[in-house]
Amino acid sequence: MANTARRADTRNRQEMCLKETCFKAVRKHFAVLGIEAVLDLPTPLVKDLLPHLTVCQLDELQPALNQRGISTHSGWVGVLQDMCGPNHVIDLNTEEEAKHEVMRMLFTLVFYGFTNPFVKRNITNLSSPSFLWAAAKCIKHFLLTTSMHKPLQSLTAEHRPLLNLLEKRIRSVGVSQSIDLSKRKTQTALYVLHRLLDHGVAKELIVHVQCPIGLAWLLHGRGSHYVNPELKNLMQSRADCVTQATSARIGGASLSPGYGTRASEDQDEVTPCKRSKLDPVSVEEEECGKANFTVDPQLLCQTFTPCDGPSAGACPWGQINCLEIRQCGSDSLRVLNFALPTFFCLRSLSLHSFSTFRDLDVLGLARALKQLSESSRSSLTDLSISALPYTQLMEILLDAVPHVTSLHVEIQAVMWGPRFSPHHPRTAEADMPAELPLEKLTVKVAELQTDLHFITSVLRRSPRLTSLHVAGMRLPTGSSQSQLLTTLSESNHFLRSLNLEDLKLSDCLPEILNLLRDCKLEELRFSDCRLLEKSSDKEESLQQLVAALKTLPSLHTLGLAQNRLAKNVCVLAELFSGSSPSSVKRLDISSNFIQPAELLEFAKSLRTHCPPQRLTLDLRKNPGDRDSDTWSTALKRLRPFCVLLVEGWKSTESMADHISNM
Repeated sequence: MANTARRADTRNRQEMCLKETCFKAVRKHFAVLGIEAVLDLPTPLVKDLLPHLTVCQLDELQPALNQRGISTHSGWVGVLQDMCGPNHVIDLNTEEEAKHEVMRMLFTLVFYGFTNPFVKRNITNLSSPSFLWAAAKCIKHFLLTTSMHKPLQSLTAEHRPLLNLLEKRIRSVGVSQSIDLSKRKTQTALYVLHRLLDHGVAKELIVHVQCPIGLAWLLHGRGSHYVNPELKNLMQSRADCVTQATSARIGGASLSPGYGTRASEDQDEVTPCKRSKLDPVSVEEEECGKANFTVDPQLLCQTFTPCDGPSAGACPWGQINCLEIRQCGSDSLRVLNFALPTFFCLRSLSLHSFSTFRDLDVLGLARALKQLSESSRSSLTDLSISALPYTQLMEILLDAVPHVTSLHVEIQAVMWGPRFSPHHPRTAEADMPAELPLEKLTVKVAELQTDLHFITSVLRRSPRLTSLHVAGMRLPTGSSQSQLLTTLSESNHFLRSLNLEDLKLSDCLPEILNLLRDCKLEELRFSDCRLLEKSSDKEESLQQLVAALKTLPSLHTLGLAQNRLAKNVCVLAELFSGSSPSSVKRLDISSNFIQPAELLEFAKSLRTHCPPQRLTLDLRKNPGDRDSDTWSTALKRLRPFCVLLVEGWKSTESMADHISNM
């Protein structure tokens, strides 16, 4: 019998090797075989083949396979695993999500010529123009790196059709480096930005660097009436120079920045031929002291567009609806504050700083936001700022923009300076709006003590709140977070998503149960909340929580990460027991020090109380390496009814977590 098993195992290995050889041959000779040859294969064989195909082959096959009812999801996931390594968790459930992630990651690498091991191994398949074209049809974000001049220049020459496609597809533009307006090479980057932001459909701008003059150029004409004096002088001096040089070339016709080309009064209107490449520096330009180089988007378009390009005339000005500045220092904030009062098209504003914002910076921002909000034309609804030096400044911002529906603030306490500015007295609660239109609120705090009264006051005045995320809130000794939960029960009946993170809730089980009895939550997360820390009977406390959760038919996501569940994890299987099992589709029990034997018991219990639908189970950062065989057995038992999110784990590198659970 043992010999029979060995022979069967040998035969299976040989069949697998033959399959692998055939799959590699299909990948290598795909162009010769053609799509039809693959489509003629049986469905199980096609699914086995997908992870072996190249990105371009997957893209080419996808429409035809979808018509046969076959998803290419496994192929795109296979590419991501090859790119990121076997321990990288891929949490992408649909074909389009996985495909977009592959194309997003690879487009930037290939376009700019960056290399990584995956690109090196597949350079033959990725270096063809067909890949960039296929990726450009899929991606929605373009990252502009100003120092990479040659790739950007190719968009004005041999890859101009690619720029035309990006113009129609890109919704979001990121600027990863400073824009040096004094350098001639910067023209190419400015032209690409002009095409995407003004001629294209991009409405979202993400600035990754501190670059005040570059920010002024990006904001100029794209929603705000403000004109930065430094930028205005720079544009005018360059425009005058280009106008002189162009006039000489076309026999006296003058160029009006932003309004096309006009003839002088005694001549017929003349339209100069637009150039795809910059002409050599002329005598007139040398006398002007500048090369033929402009930063005016309107003139840039005439400089780079070929003669057979779009018709001459004024270019459109785009609008920036969503602006994010990820390194927002005082200088950039000053530029933004001047622009904000008339930035009527702006719907979403996100400002992030590596260091805590200064009081005066935040107060200046609040004044500019208040001017904007007082206009009937303002459309700002989403505001995100990090990090404020103390909680009270959140109150000032709410007073400045009382109409926002989504607010995200992070507070990083500083150990110096006044706790509250004497130039901006605190607003009395009686003078605040009786009701706020907030629908989404995120407050992340890193300070020794937080004013819980202020947070609960905001919650009481936000009856339309549907999403709340609170993290890191520390209270004075002897105080409890129970008041926060009580306020939610009494005032926020429309809450659909609740995420409490790094809060001490060990004495709040009664309030949690009360909240769950009368709510319509769809997503609930208690992350690092020490839920069972003070329970004399941890299993009983968890059973009470599970019983309350089962009464929520709307709940589809439950997160209990970092709560030291350990051996009590088996109780969670009871979520799916009885005649009315929970509708939870996603369960996060990562970082709970669940050992292999405990996971195996959980798997057995879950097999007895099988979830009514496939469950996404997050098991990351649990010590599976303590007994790899048992852990693997547990995973094997879970896979038939779970999508597992697991990754490599080394207990020796996580001793602190181990000690905290001893």
